Amino acid sequence: FTPPTLASRDPARIQAFVDRQADAILKKLDGMGGTMIFRVRKDDPNRNVIVETMVGDAERTIMAQKYVPEIAKGDKRVLVIDGRPFPYCLARIPRVGETRGNLAAGGTGVAQALSTRDRELGEAVGAELVKAGIVFAGLDVIGDCLTEVNVTSPTCIVEIAQQTGENAAKPLMDAFERS
Repeated sequence: FTPPTLASRDPARIQAFVDRQADAILKKLDGMGGTMIFRVRKDDPNRNVIVETMVGDAERTIMAQKYVPEIAKGDKRVLVIDGRPFPYCLARIPRVGETRGNLAAGGTGVAQALSTRDRELGEAVGAELVKAGIVFAGLDVIGDCLTEVNVTSPTCIVEIAQQTGENAAKPLMDAFERS
């Protein structure tokens, strides 16, 4: 379900990943709101310093992921409640000249019905989340690829409700009451 992805603190492994992919995203595992997300190309003159800054002396694990060009159409937040995808997501569309679609980084949120692929990802990952005892999560989907699973701060309920009139808070509270 995911694009090629590496989680590592080893600068050599990260550099080799960027070489293989030619165009990659590097990001902190504990970041939010678009902080410390870099798009790095194989020939980027700042590549070494970006990797050094992110991992330090191999003390910080980061995620490297193949760049998915469909980000231009949005980084969709698919909400999963009690193992089931909510019927609407929020596509967070990057502003012009930006790679990050995060609302905190200036992206624009556009609510939309789930695509067939969004639903497929939500159902498959949702089944695993239920097994792990996770009632609520936000899946980040770019194009047809799952790029991230957020379990600590899955946001976008408010924006989806404001734009569609469908409030995920109701089924979420019902799920909490059942668990």
